[in-house]
Amino acid sequence: MLATGTYTGSERWRNPGAEIPECSFEVVVLHTRTGETLQALRTAAALATGLKARIRLLVLEVVPYPLSLDAPDIAPEFTRRHFKTIAADARIDTRIDIRLGRDEAEMLESALTPRSVIVMGVRSRWWPTRERQIAKRLKRQGHQVVFAGFRKKARARNANHCISIESRTACAGSI
Repeated sequence: MLATGTYTGSERWRNPGAEIPECSFEVVVLHTRTGETLQALRTAAALATGLKARIRLLVLEVVPYPLSLDAPDIAPEFTRRHFKTIAADARIDTRIDIRLGRDEAEMLESALTPRSVIVMGVRSRWWPTRERQIAKRLKRQGHQVVFAGFRKKARARNANHCISIESRTACAGSI
């Protein structure tokens, strides 16, 4: 069983004039959707600044079985450019890690070090979402999961974007 494909792209988008912190601690931003990932990158930047940590944007691309891992349905170069643009829009020094494979859970497990700090962008919903299920599984494995709250633009003007760490809530402006 192959957990991760032969292609593992890793590239850094660097904010001009920004210094890369020299440390071994890393905050992982798990890609969910574009809007949520941008909010998660901003939250990760607030966390990383205080911790003097690096940020890694982890993108897991599941390749269906009829296709070869060497030839996914979306070209890896397109995916790399797309996420480079996302990191540039957020203006945050980010290392982009794109992984191709068959099983998302196995790819995620192999991409993380023990007790990782993971930031996920999620929308507020009353029903269980895929992102919440992933976060629950990651917490059971011993990782720290931080949710970056995401609201639609129409409501975002009057509301503070908040994050929650294991059911404790703090506004991003107070970090």
